[in-house]
Amino acid sequence: MEQIIERIDQLWQQFSGQPAAAITKLPQSGSDRMYFRVEGVQDAVVNSAIATYNPHIKENETFLSFTESLKSAGAPVANVFAVNEEHDIYLQEDFGDRSLLNELEEKGFTEEVFALFQQSLSKLAHLQIKGGEQIDYSKCLTAREFGKQAIMSDLLYFKYYFLDTLKFPYDKQALLDDFDALSTYLTHTENKHFMFRDFQSRNIMVKDGQVHFIDYQGGMLGALQYDVASMLWQARANLPDEWKDSLLEYYIGEVNKILPNPVDPVLFTIQFNGYVLIRLLQVLGAYGFRGFFQRKAQFLTSIPQALKNLSAFTGNRKMGIAVPEFDKCLQFCTSAEVMERFEPLQADESTPLVVNIHSFSYKKGIPTDPTENGGGFVFDCRGIFNPGRFEEYKTQTGRDKAVKDFLEQRTAMPDFLNSVFDLVDISVAEYIRRGFVSLQVNFGCTGGQHRSVYAADALARHLRNKFKVKVEVKHIVQDAKNWINP
Repeated sequence: MEQIIERIDQLWQQFSGQPAAAITKLPQSGSDRMYFRVEGVQDAVVNSAIATYNPHIKENETFLSFTESLKSAGAPVANVFAVNEEHDIYLQEDFGDRSLLNELEEKGFTEEVFALFQQSLSKLAHLQIKGGEQIDYSKCLTAREFGKQAIMSDLLYFKYYFLDTLKFPYDKQALLDDFDALSTYLTHTENKHFMFRDFQSRNIMVKDGQVHFIDYQGGMLGALQYDVASMLWQARANLPDEWKDSLLEYYIGEVNKILPNPVDPVLFTIQFNGYVLIRLLQVLGAYGFRGFFQRKAQFLTSIPQALKNLSAFTGNRKMGIAVPEFDKCLQFCTSAEVMERFEPLQADESTPLVVNIHSFSYKKGIPTDPTENGGGFVFDCRGIFNPGRFEEYKTQTGRDKAVKDFLEQRTAMPDFLNSVFDLVDISVAEYIRRGFVSLQVNFGCTGGQHRSVYAADALARHLRNKFKVKVEVKHIVQDAKNWINP
């Protein structure tokens, strides 16, 4: 990590002529790319850029090529300021931290947010059609076109990483035949333009009332409907049906302002429904892969809403094609039995369980459990790189932002906590179910000041959010008067 930051600073100096004042790692999403905000001062004015580190050179070259093409067509994508010789780091325009999803979650279903969705769809239509005319499709990462093979790939992604984990006994050949029929049906569309591929509110940044698009390196030639389906049926956004219908109608109107031959709204909507299904399944496959196989807990928490979206779709939308075995699988996926698997058991006012979480120093010994049964978990955080080795963190704790940033961005703490969550979640769910009254979880490190404090707070936050259970946190060293190491 330190080497990457040094190389980003070198590129910034080549671009700006001065060393960076600050380089801060940004939260990582589902990809392996790393993003950093680089801040500098020029002529007493603070400016910034987003640095991307990605060892996947072909992906970077695709992004840079697409960006140049889309920018030339007036699409709202970032300016690229500099690229290093190795093509694994580049600097681009900083659109800030506010995404359309942030706007929606904070302001709700307001006229202001609805207008931002409309603006996004209008600019999407322009990007797809006018921007697509400038795209060099030989630069695509995988397939040049989202055709039958790509659609089959998304369906199989859902099958292997989500459906098959449910152990549902289906007719494999009949399902593959249905996949083949559906992919053939969706491939036949007259309007194929640039397909963003991951067009959702998280990838739409809002700055000064204007929307800007990021993360389109997976784009290819494809149907217009796919990107609209991605946006309107995003699980986390959970848009009401009246918004979905109104925004789809608005988008069709925007497309028909640009295309020489307007689309038929009825036919467009029927095929749109097919792409909604493909997108919903692709998302479930991604959640399954990231959650079950890569063990990233945050993706599993999104599965219930994704299943609710799928249930709402299969109950009300028609695709214009019969796929009987596939329908049986979808009915099972949206059944109460499956929904209950992913809805976490939650405590209520009558639940007696209290989870006591402690941070401690191994120098002073492991805390005892005074309850009748005793026991619980003890997790050793000493394998995590210690921020206490650095002078600037010696007088801080795991509750200070600088230390939290260090642990999240420069250590294996996120992976460590994912494993902790997996283990503790099993006990908490069972303790709630069986009416147990106490569970103790202890996190120890050398001084009880940084790593154990951060881990204890993180687990408390996780359990409160997921299980709504009562949690009591005690930082044994930090709560003492002289907790700072000499």
